[in-house]
Amino acid sequence: MQVTSLLSQQGHDHDHDHDHEGCASCGHDHEHTPVRLKQTLVGVVFVINAFVVDWLFDSAHTVASASAMIGAIILGYPIVWTSIKDLKRGVLTINELVGIAVLAAFASTDYKTAGVVAFFMLMGEIIETRTAEGARQSIESLIKLTPTKARRITAKGEEEVAAKDLAVGDVIRIRPGDNVAADGVVVTGQGSFNQATITGESLPVDKKPGDELFAGTQNLTGVLEVRVSRAGQDTTLGRVRELILAAEKTKLPIMRIIDQYMGFYTPLVLVIGALVWAFTRDLNRVISVLVVSCPCAFILATPTAMVAALSAAARLGILIKNVSDIELAAKINAFVFDKTGTLTTGKLAVSRLAPLNGTAPAELLRAAASAEKYSNHPTAKALAQLAGEAGVPLSEPRNFAETAGRGIKAEVDGRAILVGRAQWLKDNGVTEDFLKAVDLNETEGFSLLFVARDGQCIGWVGLQDQTRADARESLVELKQSGVRRIAMISGDRQPVATRVAREIGCEEAVGDCLPQNKVEFVRAIKLKGYRVAVVGDGVNDAPALAAGDIGIAMGAAGSEVAIHSATIALMNNDLRRLPFLVKLSRSTRLVINQNFLFGVLFIITGLSLAAFGYLNPIVAAIMHNAGSLIVIFNSARLVRKGEELEHYQPETVEPSGRPGGQKPAAPAQLTPKLA
Repeated sequence: MQVTSLLSQQGHDHDHDHDHEGCASCGHDHEHTPVRLKQTLVGVVFVINAFVVDWLFDSAHTVASASAMIGAIILGYPIVWTSIKDLKRGVLTINELVGIAVLAAFASTDYKTAGVVAFFMLMGEIIETRTAEGARQSIESLIKLTPTKARRITAKGEEEVAAKDLAVGDVIRIRPGDNVAADGVVVTGQGSFNQATITGESLPVDKKPGDELFAGTQNLTGVLEVRVSRAGQDTTLGRVRELILAAEKTKLPIMRIIDQYMGFYTPLVLVIGALVWAFTRDLNRVISVLVVSCPCAFILATPTAMVAALSAAARLGILIKNVSDIELAAKINAFVFDKTGTLTTGKLAVSRLAPLNGTAPAELLRAAASAEKYSNHPTAKALAQLAGEAGVPLSEPRNFAETAGRGIKAEVDGRAILVGRAQWLKDNGVTEDFLKAVDLNETEGFSLLFVARDGQCIGWVGLQDQTRADARESLVELKQSGVRRIAMISGDRQPVATRVAREIGCEEAVGDCLPQNKVEFVRAIKLKGYRVAVVGDGVNDAPALAAGDIGIAMGAAGSEVAIHSATIALMNNDLRRLPFLVKLSRSTRLVINQNFLFGVLFIITGLSLAAFGYLNPIVAAIMHNAGSLIVIFNSARLVRKGEELEHYQPETVEPSGRPGGQKPAAPAQLTPKLA
């Protein structure tokens, strides 16, 4: 449940007095949230102390009441003060309802209840206030992706300048390991670039003169000179940043059920109390009406269910940054997935070893991995990983030479080894027709390396970005849970997207998508009436994550930007958490509705009994507490949701860089041949 601007209005008062900007636009007390959190914690300590004293010492009721009263004052003061300011402005909101609840509890000297109600409402608003900072943090993270310095080439030579000072037409030099400072076109040089952050392509892309580069991408190999075509806010990365802002602004606020009726409930209770006084002149009856109508069942209906649901989700590694998304997830009937890093691992792995001319598989792997030993290219790392898993010892290469984007020359055990693309082998004197042995299609996302020894091709290696093992199972469960449409969108080529979709059982796949294309795709689905959840991990996914009804980031493999732009993050990469999230949301909504229904029946019954004199204030207070406990216990059932799934264990990264120190299993077809 939401206390409308409970803390933010107090922040506004301070900001307006000091002419601060920024908070006025978002309506949240960014600067004062830590202070309010400390105040809330101090208050709840006093309330808890009251419960403990009452439980341990029968004769210390006065001490317990005093402790509860102090805690309730600390917690209730901002609520009551905000209600008074609302009344001065002539506005009736949920703030007044909560204020009356606190005051009614005070009237019956039930300070513990007053403190508990105020605590839940303050914590709910603090969570929402802190969540509102996500948009700004995502922009800051995007800015960090672009280097602050660039090497500009002038008539006098190379000079280091600030990236913001680059202009269209400048020529910059990009060395291995550099991040590109601005969009541009390659003038001289060749290299391999990781541009998954912009295009979502899983494999490094080779660049040559005439090819376009994007700001924020990383140069893996080679030295290039690039003529700047777009700089500053005009770069692709700058447009991604603007798309995030635009998508955030198009989000509609989630209206909670109780907020629609609070403007009527408060005056209705006051009218009922006035009528009871007018007809009976019995003050005890009036107090009983106020106490029993204290809407704690309403107030606790949503927060208690949300806390229980958040606990169940956190146990399974699901971080929910906006509690309203727990409700919204129950209505999701369409999922849009990014491919690279979401449905696939995002890392190259060897999928095929194809030896030729009588060469053993282990011999082919040893020659290729040894020759690539000192390369930083992702293919070299994939070969080295497989060799380590298969127990194939590597030799020390001599006369190592790498040509960026083409291949490697080296001497291994005294024999000349070539590893690279087919044209690289042909350019270096390998004349046989080795391409006829290839039965993989590179356009479907396979990267092929050919290996030659002493001028003869001894085989080829197929590498690919592999799909996650749990992807197919998760998509089936989503369909069974009632999700009507599942689509995959990717910056990779269409044949690659089609192949991955076929492997995981996804019916709809769209490739060749830039960030703006993904946003347009999500908006088109929403226009057809779907409630859309977008799942992604990269910078290129951030605008789409923000454009969806719900954005879900793959936390372990995802970029910081995507996590800030999304409202839900999977702290591990287990896609089975998605069907669980939908089921948890529906269970939470059911529990909230049950709590509301019980609250309505409880208040109607209590008001009737109190008005006719069957309840005195003490019994009314007991009933009020009993009703609150029933709501709490009903919500607590959600804590056990998901026990059938394994508990989330944070991954630890060993010095080798492999999570948990565990080695993934080698491809099945390699194991018997390499044994």
